[in-house]
Amino acid sequence: MVEVMAEPPKPEGPLDRCLAALARLVPLRFRSGVAVVPVVRLAGTIGFSTPLKPGLTLGSVARSLDRAFGMKRARAVALAINSPGGSAAQSHLIYRRIRQLADEKKIPVIAFVEDVGASGGYMIACAADEIVCDESSILGSIGVVGGSFGFDKLIEKLGIERRLYTSGENKAMLDPFLPEKREDVEKLKAIQKEIHESFIALVTERRGSKLDSRETALFSGEYWTGGRAVKLGLADAVGDLRGTLRERYGDQVVMPLIADRGFFGRTRPGIGALEVFGNHPSLAEDMVSALEARALWARFGL
Repeated sequence: MVEVMAEPPKPEGPLDRCLAALARLVPLRFRSGVAVVPVVRLAGTIGFSTPLKPGLTLGSVARSLDRAFGMKRARAVALAINSPGGSAAQSHLIYRRIRQLADEKKIPVIAFVEDVGASGGYMIACAADEIVCDESSILGSIGVVGGSFGFDKLIEKLGIERRLYTSGENKAMLDPFLPEKREDVEKLKAIQKEIHESFIALVTERRGSKLDSRETALFSGEYWTGGRAVKLGLADAVGDLRGTLRERYGDQVVMPLIADRGFFGRTRPGIGALEVFGNHPSLAEDMVSALEARALWARFGL
């Protein structure tokens, strides 16, 4: 039997030590073998802008999404979602952009719902390949809601006359300073029904057989806690962003937060914020938007 002698380790020279030292200076996300999962935060009401906290719109998140999906060596894209919903159109536009980028780049998407992923917030979450939430998160509210106020009796008491001039018989439909008409309400409900049906189709397509078909309230506008949502098939697992990504991609996984920043590293203000400080007459409108946004959060006890 011939005994093979192990080759003695080669002495580490100055060049090797120098290269090793330089390697430690390279940011973790640029090192080979380290998983990178960029994180895009989608927080706030959708479409509603308040003075200091502009609402989520496609315009406000498009650049961040492009940067996240365009990041080299990205193993997945994580969406940190915390939204009670809002504009149906903006919710769908954001959903579509995420799906377009995911399909184009062939990158999986994981949504992490924080406090709330409801209504339009849940629609955006459905753009992900899987949805992770906390046990106490609120998910669902698959429906359409609209509201207004009626001031016609108030202005009559105050002796105020409403004068409105239109071209088109339905141009003043649902004007809050005019008496409500039954046919106007029926028209609004018909539009809401169309949007609701599209929402249901989207959730059914994305969640498929995961949904509990025995639950008749799934598309009624009702909402549930995260633990219950997992059982109903509205979400896939209970967990958190950091823990889930470390478990899946290793303890060294890098999770850079992607934000749309302007000059000097400052986050770009939204359009709503610019209007409030640059155009004082819009202050009342922004105050109403703030109240509407507050009302959306309040629906979920927040």
